[in-house]
Amino acid sequence: MTITPTPAESIAGSIAESIADLRRAVTGDVLVAGDDGYEQHSQGFNLALVQRPAVVVVAADTEDVARAVRFAADHELPLAVQATGHGTARVADGALLLVTSRLTGVQIDPQARTARIEAGAKFAAVLPAAQEHGLTPLLGSTTDVGAVGYTLGGGFGWLGRRYGLCSDSARSFELVTATGEVLVACAEENPEVFWALKGGGAGALGVVTSMVLELYPVTEVYAGNLLYPAFMARDVLRRYRDWVDGADERLTSSVVLMNFPPIDDVPEPLRGQSFVMVRGCWSGDLEEGAALVDEWRAWRPPVMDLFGPLPFSAADSISQDPVDPLPAMVTTECFDTLSDAAIDVLVQAAVPPPGRAPLLVFAEVRQMGGAVRAGAAQAANDLARQAEFVLEMVGMPVNAHVGLALEAHLRHTRAALAPHVTGATYLNFTEGQEKQERTASAFSAAHLARLQAVKAALDPHDRFSHGLYLRG
Repeated sequence: MTITPTPAESIAGSIAESIADLRRAVTGDVLVAGDDGYEQHSQGFNLALVQRPAVVVVAADTEDVARAVRFAADHELPLAVQATGHGTARVADGALLLVTSRLTGVQIDPQARTARIEAGAKFAAVLPAAQEHGLTPLLGSTTDVGAVGYTLGGGFGWLGRRYGLCSDSARSFELVTATGEVLVACAEENPEVFWALKGGGAGALGVVTSMVLELYPVTEVYAGNLLYPAFMARDVLRRYRDWVDGADERLTSSVVLMNFPPIDDVPEPLRGQSFVMVRGCWSGDLEEGAALVDEWRAWRPPVMDLFGPLPFSAADSISQDPVDPLPAMVTTECFDTLSDAAIDVLVQAAVPPPGRAPLLVFAEVRQMGGAVRAGAAQAANDLARQAEFVLEMVGMPVNAHVGLALEAHLRHTRAALAPHVTGATYLNFTEGQEKQERTASAFSAAHLARLQAVKAALDPHDRFSHGLYLRG
């Protein structure tokens, strides 16, 4: 029987001698199909996205990254970048996949209130180190994501309405370009590249090997969740819409239509149950925060009250995102207002009728505005930041049949929401093909043209073709 090699294996076989040379040149690992570690390092966090790169380079330092980039250029291989595996756009089939997960250095400067963070470091390493000095980065809903990738996509977390997106806190980036050159991008040096990387260049302009972020003086918040029965979803969404109208910027909040999956990772009281949840984080005076949430308690007592004072070092407990890789389908929309008609579509899409299993794990509507909108005009991803609300919908395609049903369900839900949305896209809430297809909708025409000019200058041959789609 003849075994036909895969495209990735064919490419690797045709340049086997050069791959051997690359192995000798780098400190990290160089892997091809069949090698120990190839499958592990090729897989991202989303198990629904399967990658078959021709070569995987697990870099040990910036010089490894530069050598791998030059190798890809010499052999005309497309380049894909992966740190912790979140937010994959185009899968790395036939490409050189550059894995930066071993670049995990974190250095806190308490006097300057900054953190230098290498490409593979998660916020789980940054937050406790910063909290030792009474400081915090603008992390998202979980510390289990790579800080660099999150920041390049914008980064909207629980302090976002007060301080802006994480990309606003960036002070500099170290970037390896498509030629293998290492440059610094900051306000004073390569300022146009610096602007592009802050929300507009994820995976498309080069490999960010480290960055410096500003830190903020937050140590304790009033945060958590109120859980109401799923049958109250419409009433809760409408009340939430009124509650956040004109909200103080110290409050970042959301409302979640949640179908807890029946898996061991979910606590027993929640497992397999559906709720509508009011979720948020108040970063001001704790008594003021309690008074705000008391408005909900007075309206209707929740079936579970998990709101209260919280050390910000425990911010993961607000969203309780999964930490183990799972298959997922993700999509998003932006709204200027939450109309009753849009609320009806969301409830119908996310709350299963009695006796029917849900297709969505959750649909979460977060209020933006505040500092997120205030910084929009100057930011690369200006359109993505101008809405009042952003929706994220997530489902788990546990098998091919469910995957087809879920894909159709998300497509139909977006079609039903079309009259009510702005058309802009917050790209950190997309993955796979959709991230590339909707790239342009995150930017105004003028900002997209600027990004395309930066792309053309840094990567005229489009070596970095697996990140955001910025080709002109």
